[in-house]
Amino acid sequence: MKLSYEGIGAWCATFEADPETVAEGQVVKIGASNTAAACSAADKFCGVVRSLRAGVCAVQLGGLAEVKFSGTAPAAGWATLTADGKGGVCTAESGQTCLVAAVDETAGTCVIKL
Repeated sequence: MKLSYEGIGAWCATFEADPETVAEGQVVKIGASNTAAACSAADKFCGVVRSLRAGVCAVQLGGLAEVKFSGTAPAAGWATLTADGKGGVCTAESGQTCLVAAVDETAGTCVIKL
């Protein structure tokens, strides 16, 4: 049986974004006022871009979200994560503590609670 966490508790807010540096599915931070910006490596992230059109994006700020990870796969449970600088997340010594609900090492994705 396959489980799905898609959409559980999800809520989004609209921000301006540069379509040259921000893409759907990547983790982002707040840049300037009202603006979502791409994360550099080791940045704390605030959410995941769900849609992007004409310089405006919807950023999921809460709920369960599937994100890409790089490096060592985070373990299910509580993990310390930061942005990996490539649109995903990575485990870190310091950063933000997130609940990891599922990990797919083959796909390089994990489901985290924002």
